[in-house]
Amino acid sequence: MNIYLSDIPRLFTGLAEWLACLLYIRKYPRRTSGPRLWGVLAAGLVIQCLFLQLTDAKHIALWLPCMILAVGLMFALIATCCDMPLTSAAYVTVRTFLLAEFTASLEWQLYSYVLYLLGWQGEEGWRRNLLALAMLGAVYALVFQLMAWLERRLGEPRSAINFQLQELWAPILMASVCFLMSNLSFVYSNTPFTSSILAEIYNIRTLVDLAGVTMLYAYHLQRCELYMQRELNAIQGVLQNQYAQYRQSRESIEVINHKYHDLKHQIAVLRAEPDARRRAAYLDGMEEEIRDYEAQNKTGNSVLDTVLTGKSLYCARHGVELTCVADGGRLDFLDVMDICTIFGNILDNAIECELRIEEKQKRLIHLAVHVKKEFLVIRCENYCPEPPVFQDGLPVSTKEDSANHGYGIKSVRLAAAKYGGTTTVHSRDSWFEINVMIPLPPAR
Repeated sequence: MNIYLSDIPRLFTGLAEWLACLLYIRKYPRRTSGPRLWGVLAAGLVIQCLFLQLTDAKHIALWLPCMILAVGLMFALIATCCDMPLTSAAYVTVRTFLLAEFTASLEWQLYSYVLYLLGWQGEEGWRRNLLALAMLGAVYALVFQLMAWLERRLGEPRSAINFQLQELWAPILMASVCFLMSNLSFVYSNTPFTSSILAEIYNIRTLVDLAGVTMLYAYHLQRCELYMQRELNAIQGVLQNQYAQYRQSRESIEVINHKYHDLKHQIAVLRAEPDARRRAAYLDGMEEEIRDYEAQNKTGNSVLDTVLTGKSLYCARHGVELTCVADGGRLDFLDVMDICTIFGNILDNAIECELRIEEKQKRLIHLAVHVKKEFLVIRCENYCPEPPVFQDGLPVSTKEDSANHGYGIKSVRLAAAKYGGTTTVHSRDSWFEINVMIPLPPAR
């Protein structure tokens, strides 16, 4: 006895496709929000279901073009709602479509089997309709909740879905082959890979769709791991670069200190010589400059002093005014590499921003380090007349090769997180501000 009914209702398929789109629209950054977003989603649901319903029972030759158009509607909905490139929207659509196909096929197969067990196959009425809705809600909720959980635990880097056009062929090919093989029996039943028995046709469709969803998830997981490793390598490179800069600055400062020490002795010799009042005033000025130099960047932490002095010299050469009020003595619990990473990247980002400002009197950076309520607070402000674009709480790199840049603040965030700290950035009133808060260790 055949336990299966006719094929899946088109409204069920349309709802599965819309819910799959909704799952990924919720996951990724959106172009809009609020009533406007829900208006677009509601329109997408109506159009998707209406299109599938109107194209039902068409000639078999029109089946594939209609399915392609249905995928196009899903792509349009995702591209409209999600703030991502079209190539990324296409990739998400591929995964969404195959997930919807599997969900609809699984639900209808289980519904048909439950009807058979209850002996309601030939029955029409409210009990059968109620069972259909109950199975629809249960299976769709289970599958999409499970998929949402799997997507959340990925820890997906943003760059993992930044696809080039040529990179799309692999996921598109996998999805296309799975979809065609899962539905081949509905078109050609007399081949080595198909069946004429309805139960086997349903089994083939569900299992092949499941295999396709699994393959695409594995492909996405591998891609995420690859990009996470690439991002970690880039952050490690930034860290090593900051530490190298620190060592170079320390060596340069030692040479400068030696030269200034010699200069102080030269001034003492010149003072012993009989000279004009103007010479004495000139020497007084030189001595004052030396005292100013010796006084600056004496924060109480030699590593921070070195980093600040190196950055201060660079700022002085490029017309950037850098001021600092820092209690460096409270940084002793931080590793040398982490101090270099945090302050080096914070100041490098600020300096890079200021160098784009043509008016030198507006090139302003202020750094403060202090303790507040058992937290070490690091705050850096720099004048920024053009607010940056934020993505996932971080400013987007303005460099052309953004895929290989933008790791400075990420490395600051990771360094602070090692000590249980947090990093926040925001822009307001033409000023860019980054705040790092790290809990102080218990007093020894």
